[in-house]
Amino acid sequence: MLNNVFLIILPLGGVVFGWLFRWIYARNQLTSSEQKALRLKETAVSEAESAKKEVLLGAQDKILDERRLFERETREQRSEIQRYEKRVQQKEDNLDRKVSDLDRRQSNLNRRQEEIDNREKKLADEELRWQSELERISGLTAEEAKKNLLQSLENEAKHDAQVLINKLEQEAQATADKKARDILITTIQRLATEVTTEITVTSVSLPNDEMKGRIIGREGRNIRTLETLTGVDIIIDDTPEAVVISCFDPIRKTIAKTALERLIQDGRIHPARIEEVVQKVAKEISQIIYEEGERVLFDLGIHDMRPEGIRALGRLHFRTSYGQNVLSHSKEVAILAGMIAAEVGVDVAIAKRGALLHDIGKGLEQTVKVGMLK
Repeated sequence: MLNNVFLIILPLGGVVFGWLFRWIYARNQLTSSEQKALRLKETAVSEAESAKKEVLLGAQDKILDERRLFERETREQRSEIQRYEKRVQQKEDNLDRKVSDLDRRQSNLNRRQEEIDNREKKLADEELRWQSELERISGLTAEEAKKNLLQSLENEAKHDAQVLINKLEQEAQATADKKARDILITTIQRLATEVTTEITVTSVSLPNDEMKGRIIGREGRNIRTLETLTGVDIIIDDTPEAVVISCFDPIRKTIAKTALERLIQDGRIHPARIEEVVQKVAKEISQIIYEEGERVLFDLGIHDMRPEGIRALGRLHFRTSYGQNVLSHSKEVAILAGMIAAEVGVDVAIAKRGALLHDIGKGLEQTVKVGMLK
């Protein structure tokens, strides 16, 4: 019986002892874990405090930097405002001085105006007093005296004018023919004419006789090109170191001569170069024509001439009639007409214009080919 009880108690005690041992072990493990957790907590709290302090320090530093920046910007703005206020104050002072000067000048002007008004008033009073005195002495009013004086002057002027007219008529009738002859003689003597003779041929000097062959060109193409473009005849004969240009149109002849001289000087003589030089010379001659027309109009004081008329006048510079340059002749006739018009008392401008244009058709008889003088 006891053995059975012991057998029952012994295993039960082992169970209890095992359970107690596990409980003690578990309690120790729990205590160790709590201590470890506590240590971790303390470490985390310490690290959090450190991080907090660092964040606070960083924030404080940033706040200090922002404050210093703000204070610097504030100082700069304050300095700028002070400078602006100083400039404004200076401008206000200048304006005050100018206003003071204007007030002083206005005061002076008002004072002078007042003095002038007083003087004018005194003069008006004096004028009225003297007028009244004159009316009293003469027994006439101012209007009556003025009317009598004007009537007297008018009658006297009419009488003198009639006497002068009668005298002039008598002198004119007695010396009409002599006066006309004297006017013509005096006018002619006041102008010395310059006569320029023009011939239908002109020669161009050559550096050597070899240049004649270059002017003629292969199969005569150079000379044909030059004659076609200018409308002249180029004569190459036995005359040493010279060629002859023949043309009744002096403008064409001038263009041909000038172009040939430039080609000889340049040394390059072929159809393309000939055409280039002729075109260039033609433009220059065209400009000379216009300038000559303008010069004559300017010398005579004639205005409002259309470009076509100016060019027609300029072309007369290259034409001759009875051995005299037509443009010079037309200018001289215009001057003579103006002098005669002034002597006889008619419109001088119309007389000059009509006389200048009396030979204008001679400049329109011929035109140069290839549009040289457009």
